[in-house]
Amino acid sequence: MAASQSSPRPIVVVTGGGQHVWAMINAIADRVGPVSVVLETPESKKQLLIGRARRQGWISAIGQLGTMVLSRLGKRFLVSHAARLIAEEKLETEPRRDQEIIHVASANGPECLEAIQKLQPGVVLLNGCRLLSKDMLARMPCPVLNYHAGITPKYRGMNGGYWALASGDRENFGTTVHLVDPGVDTGAVLKQVRGQPKPGDTISSYALRQTAFSLDICVEAISDVLAGKLATFDPGLPSRQWYHPTIWFYVWTGIRTGIW
Repeated sequence: MAASQSSPRPIVVVTGGGQHVWAMINAIADRVGPVSVVLETPESKKQLLIGRARRQGWISAIGQLGTMVLSRLGKRFLVSHAARLIAEEKLETEPRRDQEIIHVASANGPECLEAIQKLQPGVVLLNGCRLLSKDMLARMPCPVLNYHAGITPKYRGMNGGYWALASGDRENFGTTVHLVDPGVDTGAVLKQVRGQPKPGDTISSYALRQTAFSLDICVEAISDVLAGKLATFDPGLPSRQWYHPTIWFYVWTGIRTGIW
């Protein structure tokens, strides 16, 4: 499918990859214009564990790692559910043959900055990559947006969709596109959308489900920036940062409420 309009300056997506990310990239390419992808090498489990232990303590870090491992195993056992979701929502979840991909060690490293400065994009969209430093952001040649799988500022951080459901806040199962600042999902909000999980969805598939109902707001936000329109709004919500649930919380909540 050809893009419905061509952008005057390139679009760059910085990401660690994943089916939900490629679904979004392909939709943007079809509906706005060509996308250059800067693909970072994800942090190792050891690096993640040490970083989280430093911030939250070893007990919480090990508990969160347990949920991450269980979630990854869940993806293998629930392949048929994911396949049905992808087919029903008509998501294209793999990179195309002609997709430009620039490999870097870290989204927050000098190679990433060099690649972006060379491309001189009109907009950069972050989706599932490392947090950018204040210095990195100051050197960006264009507005930097972030796609966040949660309603900010109420569900900043990790697993926003899961935490909304686990908190009994089903009406805030949604996503946000916001401007990036040095905080964790604290930038001014550009677009938000709410949706609903469907039977069989779990923490392993929420990202795909949320992406499916968020393609429009990503396309709209990018199109607005390229057109020189930046309109933010205040969602009027309390602010809280969330992390991966610990394995014991996740299992107990699943047994008690059926939310997995």
